[in-house]
Amino acid sequence: MIAPEREDGDPAARAASVTERILADTLHGTRRGVVVDSPPGAGKSTLVVRAARELVGAGERLMIVAQTNSQVDDLVKRLAEQDPELAVGRLHGSDSQPDPGVARLPAVTLSSSAGDLAQCPVVVATAAKWAFVQDVPVWRHAIVDEAYQMRSDALLKVAGLFERALFVGDPGQLDPFTVVGAEQWAGLSYDPSASAVVTLLAHNPGLPQHRLPVSWRLPATAAPLVSAAFYPYTPFRSGTGHGVRRLSFGVAGDGSAPDRALDIAAESGWGLLELPRRRTVRTDPEAVAAVATLVRRLLDRGGVTVSERGTGPLTAERVAVGTAHRDQAAAVRAALAERGVTGVTADTANRLQGREYDVTVVLHPLSGRSDATAFHLETGRLCVLTSRHRHACVVVSRAGVAELLDEHPSTEPVQLGVTVRFPDGWEANHAVLAHLAEHRVRYRP
Repeated sequence: MIAPEREDGDPAARAASVTERILADTLHGTRRGVVVDSPPGAGKSTLVVRAARELVGAGERLMIVAQTNSQVDDLVKRLAEQDPELAVGRLHGSDSQPDPGVARLPAVTLSSSAGDLAQCPVVVATAAKWAFVQDVPVWRHAIVDEAYQMRSDALLKVAGLFERALFVGDPGQLDPFTVVGAEQWAGLSYDPSASAVVTLLAHNPGLPQHRLPVSWRLPATAAPLVSAAFYPYTPFRSGTGHGVRRLSFGVAGDGSAPDRALDIAAESGWGLLELPRRRTVRTDPEAVAAVATLVRRLLDRGGVTVSERGTGPLTAERVAVGTAHRDQAAAVRAALAERGVTGVTADTANRLQGREYDVTVVLHPLSGRSDATAFHLETGRLCVLTSRHRHACVVVSRAGVAELLDEHPSTEPVQLGVTVRFPDGWEANHAVLAHLAEHRVRYRP
């Protein structure tokens, strides 16, 4: 079981204490695995990089498993930034090439063959690439990043390559993706669609488990809500106190509903721009236009951010729009382009996972819908959308989402042996909506 963390005291000291225990178990433990749960922005990548450097410093070689090529490239860059002399192998597919920035790093060697990287103390690749590696010496250590987003069948394919592993991930994010139904395996300890960590712990319940207790991304205005709504049994706190981060505008608001929502979000960290209740198509034109208008006004008003990192302008690159579906994201990108907005990221929760921005604008997954499906109620989707920001998050939604939730209670079948996820999407949505209602601005386009 994960021991509860104290909520008082210096957050940096608490985080450092947990990190030291994790590293001690990783370097000196005797169990085959160590599991680390992390809330959004708690420093998963920082922990992975530090653990890798500590293992290399102890004379070990290790492999690092990530879930996407962008995650692999990011880890390689972070390793090079922290230790420019460290020889890192970037293992890639024969039909793909790493980020050009990775290729330019002097201490990084690129290859599609693991044998070419035998002299590198650290080799990094996706789980999909590691699955095809054969006829190489077994690594004594491995680090699995974003382990909760790795399916257990993917872990099975690579488990023979290493003796011990550090598994780091966020249990509150989106579950692993599968294109086929997995009902026939539900409740079984070898369910291939379950996350790597769930299956690992089902077969090895005594493995050391740790929890990073501090989010360095989420501000003090956001961490309490995200913690209570999505991590009620493993609470965390923000690494910064109230007033440390501030968002202000050089241009006063014009009194419109979008500007008032932005002013409320700048003051409280949250805003809800609520359109009239109506059932709409998925790419609701009015909601998409409202999102684009919000972003345009956000940039036009000359936002300035103040934080522990310093003071700077709010640029388009530090703003993101999150949606549930790809066609919604495409519609938002088109609407932004019509308004002359470039540089703003507009994408789905799946693609925004693991990324960080100063301000996010979210199109609520249930806005304008006539039903509440399991896809739209998935806890991890809403968690990702509401936990990407360092300063403020503004949600755009049609009115009536709370009533929609009440009209469509969960009807998912109860299956023996399946751990019930708590909170479920129904409860998490209600918790977030209740908080957003305190920061609501009604808008009639």
